[in-house]
Amino acid sequence: MTEANAPTMVGQAAGRGRVTAWGLWDWGSSAFNAVILTFVFSVYLTDTVGDDLPGRISASAWLGWTLGIAGVFVAVTAPISGQRFDASARRKRSLAVLTAATVVAMSLMFFVGDDYHDLWLGLVLLAFGSACFELANVPYNAMLRQVSTPRTVGRVSGFGWAMGYFGGIVLLLICYVGFIAGEGDTRGLLEVPTDNGLNIRLVAVLAAAWFAAFALPVLFAVPELPRAATDSGAGRAGFVGSYRVLWRELRELWRVDRRIVGFLLASAVFRDALAGVFTFGAVLAVRVYDIADADVLLFGIAANVVAALGAIIAGRVDDLIGPKIVIVVSLGAMLICGSVLLLVSGPMMFWVFGLLLTVFVGPAQAAARSFLTRLSPIGREGQVFGLYTTTGRAVSFLAPSLYGSFVWFFDAERAGIAGLLVVLAAGLAVLLPVRSPDLVVGGEAGSATGQSKDAG
Repeated sequence: MTEANAPTMVGQAAGRGRVTAWGLWDWGSSAFNAVILTFVFSVYLTDTVGDDLPGRISASAWLGWTLGIAGVFVAVTAPISGQRFDASARRKRSLAVLTAATVVAMSLMFFVGDDYHDLWLGLVLLAFGSACFELANVPYNAMLRQVSTPRTVGRVSGFGWAMGYFGGIVLLLICYVGFIAGEGDTRGLLEVPTDNGLNIRLVAVLAAAWFAAFALPVLFAVPELPRAATDSGAGRAGFVGSYRVLWRELRELWRVDRRIVGFLLASAVFRDALAGVFTFGAVLAVRVYDIADADVLLFGIAANVVAALGAIIAGRVDDLIGPKIVIVVSLGAMLICGSVLLLVSGPMMFWVFGLLLTVFVGPAQAAARSFLTRLSPIGREGQVFGLYTTTGRAVSFLAPSLYGSFVWFFDAERAGIAGLLVVLAAGLAVLLPVRSPDLVVGGEAGSATGQSKDAG
């Protein structure tokens, strides 16, 4: 790798090749999000592997608790992982190791057969893969500063979101057409046998290969970030010492602009709820609204399309009226749609209100990134977005834990929706007092506080 000074690596254009290579990781990572965690393997675990699980506790509740445990692990390690990756100048190496661990977990899901005794293997692999995947996003998102400029952060970031959404759509179509569509003992154009869940197990292997293939370009195209000239001490600090460094940096951010800390807390909560919508949407579709397993993929494709389109439109609205209004309206609309879903039944109602709910997920995600970009002090964007990533992961146990707990307490799958709505409402409540960043109208894309006209 060609060495370069750290300042020349951050906030400067890297060329379309590196931007594309960076975005391809998002395209590939959709294999875990869309196929494994949301629309195929998790549904297979709860509706097929664990459908005859003995005892009062359902497979869905176990799924929620398992992902909650994985979230606790991420909560303990994520706040210090980003700063250690940067301090040790091993950002890319960390991305490679964590991606490889996720791919291995996905590959091993092939051995989860249609037997409730295999449910525990499936849950362990899903939890391990989820934790590694969440941690892999820390160095990946930090690379945004290496493949963009202050005027293109929003566009490059949006490109990554779009690649993730549409990568999920393409892979879901391949899985549906090739392995899942149809009836009988064989499925899809490849006529894969359904005996012992073979078609779904092969989908997990395909998803692993997909992720591995599209994760490679960023590891070759984007150079490793050299050690920074300033040393915060994170590279030499132990586990406890790393938290002291983190606390010192948070106090400094508090002195610079308290809105940054307030928004980090608010976004951490509501982004976990947004993730929960996609994580448990497919499970609810099958077990509550009687949507066929094969049709869940079609809903997943539609949900990704409307979320992507919503994010594109919201980016323009964001520049006109500001990101906070976009986020507040999006979260409010999702609360309304989720409340309606608590009351209605049947596939048609889920299609209507489920898609109405997901159309606001993309705008909330895109505007959240824009909000923080506009607040970030000049030269501190990488640090702020690292905290954005780590704080989000730190509370990633909330939505799955409340989902599982509500299902268990009320002894009803539908009650899980209420658990997600509680987290969503909490995020909105924390966000409301945070003052919106000032919009930059005309002129150069920047201000004394590091605001960017192109953000979002």
